[in-house]
Amino acid sequence: MCLVKFYVLHFASPSNPIDYLKLPIQTLKVESLGTHKALGLVKEKKAVFLHQLPKYMAIRRSILNRKNIGEMSIPLVLGEFMMKQNDLPKQLLWHIEARIVRLGYSIIPTRMRIDDGRALPTFVSQALTDKGLTVFGDGSQTRSFCFVSDLINGIYKLLLSDIKKNINIGNPSEITIKQFAEEVIVFTNSKSEIVYKPIPEDDPQIRQPDISKAKTQLGWEPVISREEGLLKTIKYFKEKLKEKR
Repeated sequence: MCLVKFYVLHFASPSNPIDYLKLPIQTLKVESLGTHKALGLVKEKKAVFLHQLPKYMAIRRSILNRKNIGEMSIPLVLGEFMMKQNDLPKQLLWHIEARIVRLGYSIIPTRMRIDDGRALPTFVSQALTDKGLTVFGDGSQTRSFCFVSDLINGIYKLLLSDIKKNINIGNPSEITIKQFAEEVIVFTNSKSEIVYKPIPEDDPQIRQPDISKAKTQLGWEPVISREEGLLKTIKYFKEKLKEKR
């Protein structure tokens, strides 16, 4: 008899702060009802469950710390729920075969929205149209970008492992937002200049994943450089902008 092993992967929650603050109810449904339905399938199929921890843990904590915010406001409800949600995967580990992954910022050279709002698509689209690149604050805050194929490879390795711990999958190569904007201008051969604007409240200052567990326990680390991934993304955005004309 052939035994088939089932896997259920839950990546449904919005990963962009603009999206999940614009769609708070939908985010709540994905993280509550969506997780509930996924776990039902896991139980039925005796499947392995892989759950992505949201990247916005720090942001939702800051939402809770804001003053002058009503008790029943949607952002507050969202923040409170997601703080409780953070403990859910840890509790599940004792009852099902689960894998928990936390993903870093990604470079995806296809299907990215030009109006995404995040640094990578925003900078590239601004540079290709010779508009000013919007940098908040002095640009000293850092980000780390991992190419999508590396992310998928890391997720796949984790899924097939027996690790029941939170694992970070990302690229630890760190760069400041100002340096990244300058890099985009050079790679696009743009006439754009950097435009500085006041930094938003709660803007993360450091985004550098610790992938030591992934390296030692999965034998995984990224192989595609930020520069290579960025060039692929620039090529894609050039084609998208041509389609809009």
